[in-house]
Amino acid sequence: MTASFNPGQARQRIRLQAKSVTRNAIGEEVVAWTDVVTDTPDHALWAEAWPLKGREFFAAQQTRYAADVRFRIRWRADVVREQRVLWHDEPYDIVMLTDVGAGRHTLEILAINGVRNGL
Repeated sequence: MTASFNPGQARQRIRLQAKSVTRNAIGEEVVAWTDVVTDTPDHALWAEAWPLKGREFFAAQQTRYAADVRFRIRWRADVVREQRVLWHDEPYDIVMLTDVGAGRHTLEILAINGVRNGL
C-alpha cells in the first residue's frame, strides 16, 4: 500500500451517498440515500480498496475506530462522515476520513459494513 492515491491501482468503483430524511403522510421518517457524485455515468468514483482482516481498530485523537474496509480516492472536499460508501452493492458507513500526507491529494476512508445507517 502506497502513501498516496495511485490511479493505476484504483480498480474498484464506489459510490458516495448522502442520507436524507423526510416524513410521509402520517409523520413517519422516511430515509433515502442519494448519490453525491453525479458527473459520471454510473455516479461512481475509482478507488483503491483493501478489505481488512477481521475488524481492525485505528486510534485518532483519543478515539478508537473499528473498520472493515479501507478505501483511497483522489481528494474530495465534499466527503463527510455522515455519508456512506456503496461498494459491490453493499453499504459501508464512514467511520474516519484522513487526508493522507496532508497534501489534499489522497483521501483515505475507513468504513464499517452498514450498521449505523449513517448515524
